[in-house]
Amino acid sequence: MTQPAPAADTRPAAAPTERGWGKLLLAFAAFIIVPTQLRALLPVDSAILLFVPALATCALVGWWAGGRVVLTVIWVALAVWITAFPVTPTTAFDNLVRGWSLLLAGAFGLVCLLGDQRPLFARALIAVCITFVLAAFMSLVGPVTIAQASTTVAAEFARRNNETMAALNTMIQLHSQQWSDLVAKVPLLADLPSKTRDELTTLSKAGRAVFPALLALESLAALALAWATYHRLSRTRLGAPLRPLREFRFNDQLVWGLIVGLTIVLLPTLTTLRGTGKNLLVFFGALYALRGFGVLTWFMAPGSLAITVALGFLMLFAPVLNEVAVLVFLMLGVAALALGLGDTWADWRHRARPTP
Repeated sequence: MTQPAPAADTRPAAAPTERGWGKLLLAFAAFIIVPTQLRALLPVDSAILLFVPALATCALVGWWAGGRVVLTVIWVALAVWITAFPVTPTTAFDNLVRGWSLLLAGAFGLVCLLGDQRPLFARALIAVCITFVLAAFMSLVGPVTIAQASTTVAAEFARRNNETMAALNTMIQLHSQQWSDLVAKVPLLADLPSKTRDELTTLSKAGRAVFPALLALESLAALALAWATYHRLSRTRLGAPLRPLREFRFNDQLVWGLIVGLTIVLLPTLTTLRGTGKNLLVFFGALYALRGFGVLTWFMAPGSLAITVALGFLMLFAPVLNEVAVLVFLMLGVAALALGLGDTWADWRHRARPTP
């Protein structure tokens, strides 16, 4: 008598795991350090406020899917601690950031629970959109209106610039003799304080103009880092692992966001929407530039692009080479944007494969 054939395993295959901490730690360091060095431009200078609640949400969703409760308790407790019990005195802007962080984490968790088949970028993008909608609704029914929030943002940028100038002036006063000797050798440094203030004012003006776009980009980065970190801490999978930069792509229909933004900025009849157009251009332009960097990474030798960018950041701190570094970064950014935008139609990475 023949034995019946075993029933086929219809359970879905487990998602591949994410391994390696090296690149993730470098990305996390950049995520934390860069906002502190660009406080006059980027919305959230304490990026950890975005990261920890997002990671706590990943742990919660993972626990719901059968993950470890200990990991969930640790990260939820840490998220509650940094949002509800800050170490330093908070400002009105800090409260706005904490509110945004909690809304973003909640929206991301909801999207993960309801749309577990979507890739990470789609989930994060939907979560950011939901957070903006919730924030706009709360500004209509809550105590803080959009006008008040804008005033709070302007005051925060002014406070940061004043802190930077105070630190610079204090350093000059504490080392007055060395500063005088240095100015005698390099007379151009005599105008450093005034030039620094002017540059900070220019950066702050630009940061306020495209504040929503920059906030959305920082939020996407926080969600991506939280996703990658969680999948290195837990065996419970929430979806496919975060793909390397060389494979980064997204739905080609997002090009319409760039087209709409460009149309609004260029048409004189839409001057009232000029701010919205600028934010669309910055947000989608950054996404397509990142896609372009993925194309560059695909065709370049492994690690060469990362080394180039690292050298460029080091040059930014050199007194003479910083202007050259800024120019190189601008040219590289424009080239990446062109490549990323062209990839919508040309699909460069499928036309040719890099040689091993």
